[in-house]
Amino acid sequence: MPTYAYVCKDCGHNLSVEQKMSEARLSDCPACGQPSLERQLSAGGFTLKGSGWYQTDFKGSKQPSESSEAAPPTPPCAGGSCACH
Repeated sequence: MPTYAYVCKDCGHNLSVEQKMSEARLSDCPACGQPSLERQLSAGGFTLKGSGWYQTDFKGSKQPSESSEAAPPTPPCAGGSCACH
Protein backbone atom coordinates (compact mmCIF):
# COMPACT_ATOMS: atom_id res chain seq x y z
CA MET A 1 0.00 0.00 0.00
CA PRO A 2 1.34 3.47 -0.79
CA THR A 3 2.18 5.90 1.99
CA TYR A 4 0.86 9.42 1.47
CA ALA A 5 2.13 12.53 3.24
CA TYR A 6 -0.40 15.16 4.33
CA VAL A 7 0.00 18.67 5.77
CA CYS A 8 -2.67 20.82 7.40
CA LYS A 9 -2.98 24.31 5.86
CA ASP A 10 -4.34 25.73 9.15
CA CYS A 11 -2.07 24.36 11.88
CA GLY A 12 0.87 22.93 9.87
CA HIS A 13 0.49 19.39 11.30
CA ASN A 14 2.28 16.74 9.18
CA LEU A 15 1.30 13.09 8.97
CA SER A 16 1.93 10.04 6.83
CA VAL A 17 -0.84 7.55 6.15
CA GLU A 18 -0.87 4.18 4.38
CA GLN A 19 -3.89 4.18 2.07
CA LYS A 20 -5.14 2.17 -0.84
CA MET A 21 -5.00 4.03 -4.12
CA SER A 22 -8.78 3.66 -4.39
CA GLU A 23 -9.43 5.31 -1.00
CA ALA A 24 -10.59 8.92 -0.84
CA ARG A 25 -8.09 11.56 0.28
CA LEU A 26 -8.16 12.60 3.91
CA SER A 27 -9.59 16.05 4.56
CA ASP A 28 -9.92 16.52 8.34
CA CYS A 29 -6.77 17.28 10.35
CA PRO A 30 -6.42 14.98 13.39
CA ALA A 31 -4.65 17.76 15.34
CA CYS A 32 -7.00 20.74 14.89
CA GLY A 33 -10.11 19.08 13.41
CA GLN A 34 -10.35 21.50 10.47
CA PRO A 35 -11.06 20.17 6.95
CA SER A 36 -7.80 21.59 5.57
CA LEU A 37 -5.50 18.64 4.91
CA GLU A 38 -3.60 18.64 1.63
CA ARG A 39 -1.76 15.68 0.20
CA GLN A 40 1.87 16.57 -0.49
CA LEU A 41 3.76 15.64 -3.59
CA SER A 42 6.52 13.24 -2.59
CA ALA A 43 8.95 10.93 -4.29
CA GLY A 44 7.90 7.32 -4.41
CA GLY A 45 10.12 4.93 -2.57
CA PHE A 46 10.62 1.21 -2.74
CA THR A 47 12.66 -1.37 -0.91
CA LEU A 48 14.46 -4.20 -2.63
CA LYS A 49 14.34 -7.32 -0.48
CA GLY A 50 15.79 -10.76 -0.88
CA SER A 51 18.82 -12.02 -2.74
CA GLY A 52 18.13 -10.45 -6.11
CA TRP A 53 20.55 -9.24 -8.76
CA TYR A 54 21.28 -6.00 -6.98
CA GLN A 55 23.02 -7.86 -4.15
CA THR A 56 24.80 -10.54 -6.13
CA ASP A 57 25.76 -8.64 -9.28
CA PHE A 58 27.72 -5.41 -9.53
CA LYS A 59 28.46 -5.36 -5.81
CA GLY A 60 32.17 -6.13 -5.80
CA SER A 61 34.82 -3.49 -6.06
CA LYS A 62 36.28 -3.07 -9.49
CA GLN A 63 40.03 -2.79 -9.82
CA PRO A 64 41.13 -0.49 -12.64
CA SER A 65 43.08 -2.35 -15.27
CA GLU A 66 46.15 -1.09 -17.08
CA SER A 67 44.22 -0.85 -20.34
CA SER A 68 41.77 1.63 -18.80
CA GLU A 69 44.39 4.38 -18.62
CA ALA A 70 43.62 7.60 -20.43
CA ALA A 71 44.04 7.34 -24.18
CA PRO A 72 46.37 9.82 -25.85
CA PRO A 73 44.56 12.82 -27.32
CA THR A 74 43.60 12.55 -30.95
CA PRO A 75 45.24 15.05 -33.28
CA PRO A 76 43.05 17.85 -34.62
CA CYS A 77 41.64 17.45 -38.09
CA ALA A 78 43.86 18.61 -40.93
CA GLY A 79 41.76 20.70 -43.22
CA GLY A 80 39.34 22.41 -40.89
CA SER A 81 36.48 20.98 -42.92
CA CYS A 82 34.93 18.99 -40.10
CA ALA A 83 32.29 20.13 -37.63
CA CYS A 84 34.74 20.57 -34.74
CA HIS A 85 35.89 24.03 -35.93
